[in-house]
Amino acid sequence: MTTAPPRPRAAGAAARRPAPPRTPEAGIALGRRRLKVGRVLLVVVLAIATLKLVAVQTVQAGELTAASARQSTTNIRLPAERGAIRDRDGAPLAFSVDARALVTNPRLIAQTRGPEAPRYVAEMAAAVGQATGQDPNALLEQLSSDRGYVVLARLVAPEIARDLGERFPEIAQERREDRQYPAGKLAANVVGSSTWNADERKLTGRVGLESSQDNLLSGFEGLRVVDTAEDSNAVIPGSTRFERAAVQGSDMQLTLDSDLQFTVQQALTDYVASTGADVTSSAVVLDARTAEVLAMANGQTFDPRDLSTATPEQLGNTAVQSTFEPGSVLKVITMAAALEHGVAAPDDVLTVPGSIRVADRTIGDSWDHGTERYTLTGVLAKSSNVGTIMTAQKVGEERFADMLSRFGLGERTGVGLPGEEPGLVPPRESWSGSTFGNLPIGQGLTVTTLQMAAMLQTVANDGVRVPPRIVAGTTGPDGVQVAPPPPEPVRVISPETAQQLRTMLAAVTQDGRGGQRGTGHQAAVPGYAVGGKTGTAQQVNPACGCYSSSLHWINFAGMLPADDPRYVIAIMLDAPDPGTSAAPLFHDIATYLAQRERLPVSDEPPPVQTLQLP
Repeated sequence: MTTAPPRPRAAGAAARRPAPPRTPEAGIALGRRRLKVGRVLLVVVLAIATLKLVAVQTVQAGELTAASARQSTTNIRLPAERGAIRDRDGAPLAFSVDARALVTNPRLIAQTRGPEAPRYVAEMAAAVGQATGQDPNALLEQLSSDRGYVVLARLVAPEIARDLGERFPEIAQERREDRQYPAGKLAANVVGSSTWNADERKLTGRVGLESSQDNLLSGFEGLRVVDTAEDSNAVIPGSTRFERAAVQGSDMQLTLDSDLQFTVQQALTDYVASTGADVTSSAVVLDARTAEVLAMANGQTFDPRDLSTATPEQLGNTAVQSTFEPGSVLKVITMAAALEHGVAAPDDVLTVPGSIRVADRTIGDSWDHGTERYTLTGVLAKSSNVGTIMTAQKVGEERFADMLSRFGLGERTGVGLPGEEPGLVPPRESWSGSTFGNLPIGQGLTVTTLQMAAMLQTVANDGVRVPPRIVAGTTGPDGVQVAPPPPEPVRVISPETAQQLRTMLAAVTQDGRGGQRGTGHQAAVPGYAVGGKTGTAQQVNPACGCYSSSLHWINFAGMLPADDPRYVIAIMLDAPDPGTSAAPLFHDIATYLAQRERLPVSDEPPPVQTLQLP
């Protein structure tokens, strides 16, 4: 095998020699050198940073400050739209629309426009006046002042604000929410009103459900944190640092029937005017089975779009906030107790004298008479105080007090309206000897018009009291509908007692001859059996603290039809002219309901019941 000759060594190349072995002392020396170099580098870096910091704080301070001013962090409030209020059929009673307020700075206009300012502000006043329907002269007076901030228009459509802003750059816009009440004064005492709160920059409920349900309707505003340019306040794209979405307000649906509400409200207003009654009069219509409030009217109301001229009395809701003595309407409870405890029957005959002594009081009927013979039905239909007290004495104080409690008197109904009064029933332990001569005939205790309606609803609903309600449900921002828990029904009297009472109440409205006419015959509706009870109660004369001989509450509460109740109607007239009855107003409302709902007409008129015997 031939061996290759060795490669010649390159010219001038030194022969490679192995590196000498590193001693521990050499490694330590190398580490020290590296440490020194690192320290030097660190000192150099720190020196450079210090010089840069000094430059930023001194040489470049002005430039950087100006750049920072041109870009700032801004909090943008994201408004929450206020929820709507609707009637039982979804018709809007209150809702909100987007709006703008027009504001400007007259002082700045004068400074920037100089000699042209007078002509310019005159043009601005004319344009704003034409667009908003305001007086241009009044606007010009504002614009000619030396003020730094004026409001030219509080609520205008966004497109109008945009057009004016483009024409007059000094006009700025502030976002507002305009509350609309398309039905005007309809149910205003129930729905209430909300106005713009400049401090919180949102609508705030002032009265009614708008106030008591303000948190539900308002929702919660959101927040967006962004960077904006100083020279234009424009949001820098992509600069959002934080965002919390607004939670819109919930919508609320009521049990009110707008058509019925309009009819009842108008009928009550007209009747109050024609009878000279005080405007604190009121009327309520309930569904006899569910106790839903279908209509609730006051003798006076207000325009929810303008509260500037409304009085505190107009803003209230007397149907639930004003209490009064029910008078003879309360005899319904006295008769219910007698029938329920079996101490009397509708056809029982009572020998009724002209007056009766109770403790230190002598109580008579509203008409003079000697000893008469009335059936128990006649005692109720002719509204005999003496016969009622005789019947109450058979019931006894304890059972009568229990029946008042069962009917819910002296307690708020929980209808869901603000300011509801509970009425007053004297505590059992406070009764004196003469108390039992007052309470059974409706004196010495107070109720509201809604409570009076609830009394008759119990009788109409086969003896089951259903607490009335006016809120049918709510719809949240997620679109989910939520109905409130159904009210807990309370068995007050037996179905048999309720049926007997309805028959007796029908006799109140009959127009028989020979002493067989009831006190509420003017409430009768031809073709229908109508049941109800009249009531007259003396008001207290504040001058003497005694009952007045001239001022009365005139009441009526009844049901339609009496044989199969669908509706309950309660009316309170405050101090009308002498001789006034509330029965004709009941007749008008009941007639409207019968015709609108096409209630079946009875095949034959109800039989005339015996009220008085020879």
